[in-house]
Amino acid sequence: MRVPSVLFPMLLMGAVALAADYVGPRPAKTDALYLVHADNLIELELVNSKQESKKDDILYSVPGTAAAAKTPLAEPIFILKSDKLAPESIELYKFEIKNGHRELTMAAQKRRKGGPKPYRLNVTMLERGLYKIEASETLENGEYGLSPTNSNQVFCFSVF
Repeated sequence: MRVPSVLFPMLLMGAVALAADYVGPRPAKTDALYLVHADNLIELELVNSKQESKKDDILYSVPGTAAAAKTPLAEPIFILKSDKLAPESIELYKFEIKNGHRELTMAAQKRRKGGPKPYRLNVTMLERGLYKIEASETLENGEYGLSPTNSNQVFCFSVF
């Protein structure tokens, strides 16, 4: 009969752990994305991409060849304290470096095949208004941007 008496405290500790609030680092700003490096947060550079129409494509470009926020992690984790920004709307794309800037070419028509597809992301609510966003596939070294759907705002970072 000792098994049940040992099992009860373990179940109780597990329930308490699940009910505990998030205790990791917290973003200083709302609606800004941060890279998580252990207990440190690195704010991602927020820029507005320039949009150009080219034949059947749309070219989005961001100034500079590299982002200030850098990570060695191939599957980075981000934290977002959300007020207006919907975490489920965020998409992740890889930039190409051309002519001294970062750019992404998208098909102008949704029906047309080809062009880059967003990388998969996992979004987890840590507590009300606080979200963890994880790349759920391996990212190669390069320049990347996280952007809300139908927005020219881009949060930029580098994987090295």
